[in-house]
Amino acid sequence: MFTIAFVGAGSVEFTRQLLRDVLSFPELAGCTISLHDIDPERLEVAAGLARLTAGEGGARIRTSLSRREALEGADVVVNMVAIGGHEATMRDFDVPESFGLRQTIGDTLGIGGIFRGLRTFPFLDGLATDMLSVCPDAWLLNYTNPMAMNVQYLAAVAPRLKAVGLCHSVHWTVHDLSALVGVPHDEVDFLSAGVNHQAWILRWQHRGRDLYPALDAAIAADPGLARRVRVDLYRRLGFYPTETSEHSCEYVPWYLKDESEVERLRIPVRDYATISAENVATYEKTRDALAAGEPLPPLEDEAVEYAPQVIHSLVTGRQRTIQVNVANHGLISNLPEGAAVEVPATLDRLGVHPHRVGALPRQLAAVNRSFLNVVELTVAAAVEGDPAHIRHAALCDPATAAALTVDQIDDLVAAMTAAHGDLLPAALRR
Repeated sequence: MFTIAFVGAGSVEFTRQLLRDVLSFPELAGCTISLHDIDPERLEVAAGLARLTAGEGGARIRTSLSRREALEGADVVVNMVAIGGHEATMRDFDVPESFGLRQTIGDTLGIGGIFRGLRTFPFLDGLATDMLSVCPDAWLLNYTNPMAMNVQYLAAVAPRLKAVGLCHSVHWTVHDLSALVGVPHDEVDFLSAGVNHQAWILRWQHRGRDLYPALDAAIAADPGLARRVRVDLYRRLGFYPTETSEHSCEYVPWYLKDESEVERLRIPVRDYATISAENVATYEKTRDALAAGEPLPPLEDEAVEYAPQVIHSLVTGRQRTIQVNVANHGLISNLPEGAAVEVPATLDRLGVHPHRVGALPRQLAAVNRSFLNVVELTVAAAVEGDPAHIRHAALCDPATAAALTVDQIDDLVAAMTAAHGDLLPAALRR
């Protein structure tokens, strides 16, 4: 019997989406679902959702507040933990804002991404240790951000762990672009590669026809499209980025520092602070509805998460191609060896098989290397226990360096370290 462990199952809406998609496959209807969270209330809500989703389909639901117990016998582990929750997320926004530093999402790069990574690494270390002890052959499917930092950290501290990072940004980029140019998404062929939240659509075709000229025509016909960061990046770099403008603006030095650019490109500052508060409200409504026996609001018809597809391919052997985040071992030749990259991969019964892409266009690799410099230094701070590398990461971060002086960056790192306190590894609280 195939066993799927959900770690951080208290992310109830995401857990519900994944369970619905997993259990929609007849071959997975009799699997075991093992739910873990450290919050008893959230775990009970997740269990209620799981039982509701499973219905009479035969899936066995088990729960545990003990991570190690929840992992026993797992074939796949899905990680969606957010260390520190909403309160830590607010600190990621409020402290930098007091220094005059704008952020939009703050979960991938920048000062928010750096500290989200640093507080997540101790958890990942414990998760990897437990998995290698009680389910050493299981696949870890990571959804937790900062994706690139987390994947690179796991590769450094647990190289034997079968870990991949999953993100739906490439799928939705191609889906929405195809709709924009009037082409059915399921008839499109594409190649995307780079790093998570900053990959690029290298090829995009419909029945052999390059679709970039159609995109150029759509942009020319709608002046509003030009008022988006990702379109601005595309026009300057020649390839379309795979993440939203809200994300993309804070990975480069060109936009958030200038009020006129924020206005020109309609950049929603502090966007994720609002989303995080909405997530808390959604959880509370779901909890209360379950307790009252009231119907839950319907899920989106098309979630298109990769984890259910990976699981189905592992069970059935069906071949698929998806995007994955893995350590770069010869996959992208002009990005650093061992860095976390996002590339296509084939799925089958034997596992996840990343594709070698070769060299990115020079300008794209240059932008990605700036991103990966921050990732490398943040991971090094944790692996080596050296807090100086936190400052180095912040100094090298494009958006932070564009907005603050070096002394301000030092003071901001100190303030963020104090604000996160015990969430950080002890060696880094200096």
